[in-house]
Amino acid sequence: MGDEKRELPPIPDRLPVTVVDAHTHLDACGAETAADVAEMVDRAERAGVARVVTVADDLAAARWASEASTWDSRVFAAVAIHPTRTKEFGAAEQSEVERLARGERVVAVGETGLDYYWDYSPHDAQQAAFRWHIDLAKRLGKALMIHDRDAHEDVLRILDEEGAPETVVFHCFSGDEHIARRCVDKGYILSFAGTVTFKNARGLHEAARLVPRGQFLAETDAPFLTPHPYRGRPNEPYCTAYTVRFLAQLRGEAVHEVAEAVRTTAERAYRLPA
Repeated sequence: MGDEKRELPPIPDRLPVTVVDAHTHLDACGAETAADVAEMVDRAERAGVARVVTVADDLAAARWASEASTWDSRVFAAVAIHPTRTKEFGAAEQSEVERLARGERVVAVGETGLDYYWDYSPHDAQQAAFRWHIDLAKRLGKALMIHDRDAHEDVLRILDEEGAPETVVFHCFSGDEHIARRCVDKGYILSFAGTVTFKNARGLHEAARLVPRGQFLAETDAPFLTPHPYRGRPNEPYCTAYTVRFLAQLRGEAVHEVAEAVRTTAERAYRLPA
């Protein structure tokens, strides 16, 4: 059992329509070189996950993600400072994030937001950094990729106070149907990770049922949050296919319809080539 827990899940059958993994961390999955990235995305493509957005949570990861997005045409990047790392977020860090965010293959400012689960950064520091990232996304005309953990009300309040960018993506959406409805009414996009496949995630199930096409994405947040029935095992972008199939079953829709919705929404949100 111990060895099995360390093994990657099997690569599922290829989806009938290719999709985008809207949020992953290729570096945390173990990729270091261009060859590593290509091997990982090759596995994803075998499952019908043709493109990925690799996401940073600190400056070192942001530099790597920005560089990695130039190694493979199937890879794009998002850069920001994760809310748990905002205890020290001054002018030097802001300048570097902005420089990287201006990259041609950087398609989003993220992940940024609020995390009240961990006690690594004071709430006021997180909120100040979140406001700065919101402004950056608006100035650059790029999507805002939000991390929201146990902070729904403050996240929504700050978006209202600052004025949300044109495109807002709630990465690994963790709210219930009530929060989902408020986000949908604002035009925000909800991105569902492997957590939506967990049997006890009833609130997420209701949220995924109500969100209309054009306002939901699928992601892995790899190497974390591996979909059921492989929960606890390592995750990679190809596992997006498991989540897409689960969403189709949950919504009572055909797999190709959900996959098409996931792909076209990602293309619009991140301004990817069709």
